[in-house]
Amino acid sequence: MKKLVILSLLASGLAFGQSKKVTDSNVQWWGYKIAKTEASSHNGLVNVKSGDVTMKNNQIVGGTFVLDMTSITSTDLTGEYQTKLNNHLKTGDFFETEKFPTATYKITSVKKNADKTFPYMVYGNLIAKGISNPVAFPAKISLNKGVLSILSDKFSFDRQKFGIAYASTAKDIIIKDEIDMLINVTAK
Repeated sequence: MKKLVILSLLASGLAFGQSKKVTDSNVQWWGYKIAKTEASSHNGLVNVKSGDVTMKNNQIVGGTFVLDMTSITSTDLTGEYQTKLNNHLKTGDFFETEKFPTATYKITSVKKNADKTFPYMVYGNLIAKGISNPVAFPAKISLNKGVLSILSDKFSFDRQKFGIAYASTAKDIIIKDEIDMLINVTAK
């Protein structure tokens, strides 16, 4: 009887999915001034605080990534200018990290994509500054010896939909609404 209960628990775990913990990540961002060009942009990194991916039959069926917004850093600047931008990004003009220290991405589904380089589309909801909106991105997904890898193509989302609005006299004219991101996540 004891063996039957153990087998039943194992089978139910396989039927409902297996969770993998995020062990390594690299989330890059790009913000643009006036024109969406490399010459008029800032870029940097945001750390992933925690995360998990739920799999069923070796396919992703859900997951959550928690971004540590207090870690947002520009990598295109150094010294005093880098410090000023990093601190400004954490204010109410942008991510208001004292009130909203994290942002969360929740995967709702993954579907095949016609793109040969990034053959999957990951669909989900991004929650930033307490506001949730759908955000999807193309990705390469692989599972090798129990290690899951998700690598996105560069994708954009509209910062205005999350209340990320620069409150200057020029308002948002000097800053483009699109924020680009590239996600590289490993889970075991």
